[in-house]
This record gives sequence, C-alpha cells and structure tokens, in this order.
Amino acid sequence: MRTTYAVMIAGSVLLPALPAAAADIDWAKVDQALGKPGANQPGDIHKYALPRTDLHVTVDGVTIKPALALGSWLAFKPMGTGAMVMGDLVLAEDEINPVMAKLLTGGVAVTAVHNHLLRAQPPTFYMHVNGEGDPVKLATTLHDALGASKTPFTAPATVASAAPAAPELDSAKLEQVLGYKATLNGGVWQFTVPRGDATSDAGMAVPPAMGMAIPINFQPTGDGKAAITGDFVLLASEVTPVLTALRANGIEVTALHNHMLDDQPRMFFVHFWANDDAVKLAQGLRAALDKVNVAKS
Repeated sequence: MRTTYAVMIAGSVLLPALPAAAADIDWAKVDQALGKPGANQPGDIHKYALPRTDLHVTVDGVTIKPALALGSWLAFKPMGTGAMVMGDLVLAEDEINPVMAKLLTGGVAVTAVHNHLLRAQPPTFYMHVNGEGDPVKLATTLHDALGASKTPFTAPATVASAAPAAPELDSAKLEQVLGYKATLNGGVWQFTVPRGDATSDAGMAVPPAMGMAIPINFQPTGDGKAAITGDFVLLASEVTPVLTALRANGIEVTALHNHMLDDQPRMFFVHFWANDDAVKLAQGLRAALDKVNVAKS
C-alpha cells in the first residue's frame, strides 16, 4: 500500500505534500546502485533498458531479437520524498524464484509472472515489479535480484563477422497503415501507441513510459515478411473486440493478463504473435487499434 504524504499548516489542516521533483533525485547515485546508466524520459521518468542479449530464443523457427520480445526494463518516477519504480523482467524458468526471493526480501513487490510468447524455445517468462521508497535502496534491491539471473548489465561486444541483417521492411508503408511513427531499434521496427486516457495505480498516475502505452514490434524475416509481437493495453470493454479483430486477421493471441494489482481503471494486457507479410499484419493490427481508445498521432 502506498504512503500518503502530508504536511501540517495553521489550523491543523492537512494538505497533500507536493511530489518530489526529478531534480531532487541524484540519478547518478541510482545509476551506480543499479549498475548501469538510465535515460531521462518525458514525465519525469528515469528508465533503464536491460535487454536479454544472453538468451537465444526461437519461436516457430524465428530467432527472437532482444528488441522484439526480450527487453527487460525498469522505470523510476519521483513520488513524495522518494520514488516509485515499475518494471518488467525477462527471465528464464530457473531464474524466477531466485529473483523473486531477493525482490520480496528487499521490499519490492512482484505483481505478475506470466508468458508473453507461446512455443518459445527455451521458454521465457516475464516478471512485473513495483516498489516505492528511497530510489537508491530500490535500485540496490533490483540489482541484487537481477544478480540471481544472467541479465547482462553491459552491452555485448560487436562482432564484425555477425550475419547481415534481414532485408529491410517498407517502414513508411507500415507507418501509413498504422498511423504512427516507427523507430528502428536493434534490427526491429518499434511502434509506441499511447492510450487516449489516464491510468493510476494506488492513486499514482502511471505514464506511458511505465508500461501504459501499446508497443508493436516488427522483426524482418525476409521477403517482406515480419514476426510481430507486443501487447495491447485495454479496458475490460475493449478486450473481446480486440481479440476478435486480431484473430480475424490471422494474428495469434498468446496471453491475456494483468500487470498491476491496484490500477484504476482496471487494465488488461493482450499479447500477440504472427509471422507473415508485414503490411498485411499492420492492417490487422490497425483493425485492432480501431477498437481501442488510443491517442491520435
């Protein structure tokens, strides 16, 4: 349960204390505790990317790039006199309980453990976390917990003889169909679609950078095809229409679950997978987005 911060003024009236400003937190100390630098993002968010470059995972014969579906992340936001942290940790099966034990001992909550992909070899799991308090202490706990996994804290060395990238997709066409701009990251075209409404968790606003935007990722697989995955962030009333639209367009639904414990309104996350003509898949995803209250690009 979150702490309510208050101050006493004349007449013994209690007013909420102002939230901490990002400038009040020494992010360099948080970076040091976590073991890698983070990046400032809109909404006073300080975020860490922790791709599982050590994992070699395939789905239906497609080798999954970390940017497609193996990207752990942690996002800190100033709150009260400290910070709130949320994140999603990509773990191998034998890492789940060692990581969870260290998180719980250190006071960081585990809010979900589940799959995002089907038929992954080896299987991968996703652990959602939530904590609040001193950001350096939170970062220390998270670093120690991730130490019970093989999560890399440094980028892998570049190999000059690495295989050439898959043929380029027509990203402009994908942007035209989906209606949003794409970013190329690690050989994957990534779209981020914000919702058109707001969500809070235990009364604290949860911005898009903390997992409330809809990520859609395209990994080229050759001949204009792409493997796609991501997750739709949905109200209960949107779940069935989105499931129906995805299935009608040949896109497999791989998971339906929650990521938070006390979100208002209650949000549901629908993960998906397909490997087919990239433009055809974009049209199917657009049909699903049309069922969702998304922000206009």
